[in-house]
Amino acid sequence: MKKLALVAAGTTAVALLAGACSSGDEPSSSAGPGSSAAPAPSSGTLTVFAAASLTESFTALGKQFEAAHPGVKVSFDFEGSSSLVQKLDNGAKADVFASADEKNMTKAVDGGVIDGQPTVFATNKLAIAVAKGNPKGIKSFADLAGDGLTVVVCAPQVPCGSATEKVEKSTGTTLKPASEEKDVKQVLTKVQSGDADAGLVYVTDATSASGKVDKVDFPESAGAVNNYPIASVKDAPQAALAKQFTDFVLGAQGKAELTKVGFGTAR
Repeated sequence: MKKLALVAAGTTAVALLAGACSSGDEPSSSAGPGSSAAPAPSSGTLTVFAAASLTESFTALGKQFEAAHPGVKVSFDFEGSSSLVQKLDNGAKADVFASADEKNMTKAVDGGVIDGQPTVFATNKLAIAVAKGNPKGIKSFADLAGDGLTVVVCAPQVPCGSATEKVEKSTGTTLKPASEEKDVKQVLTKVQSGDADAGLVYVTDATSASGKVDKVDFPESAGAVNNYPIASVKDAPQAALAKQFTDFVLGAQGKAELTKVGFGTAR
């Protein structure tokens, strides 16, 4: 009889302990409202692959993210979106990918290197970068087809190059570029150095380089607006941090930094 009483008492204690450790049927790992089941680490390196045109904005956002996450380092690889997709396809390790167009993001998704659904966070359009003072008097997209001008553009597989081709087709203007560059920053560099009279870049690049080049806007650029999507990379080494950084870019601080240099807001 005494033995049965001990068993009953033990069973009751186990039941009470189980009830105290659970809320419903499952044990809770939440530290409070809004926390995730897998909290981001307090230290480590977050690797972000981002389109070259995001250099200034994302560099600033990276510093803000580091300030909000002491111990975390944000490392960027800024290149043409097509080059970054190729790197991911070849097995390069990254946590976040931000593309300058949906076409290259779709390639990454189809290649199985993206985790989840990409989200468009900004838009961008072309502008003409010219030397300070615009010595060649370039006023329109059609002027770029004139004789005696050295014009540089992005390669067709690069988002800014694809946008350039769209404008050429819509306007019936055929450019004869001196070179086709791997990313928009290389185009900008050639204009800054004097190796080119003009270059097709994004509004944001010309704005960021204010004081080094002049910007010539043209209305036809509205027909070739690029959407910029962002997503976590599949099997990201820092998956939790990748989610937090993506949310940061999509949030108020991200929008403020992006619009500062001329990015449009996502629809």
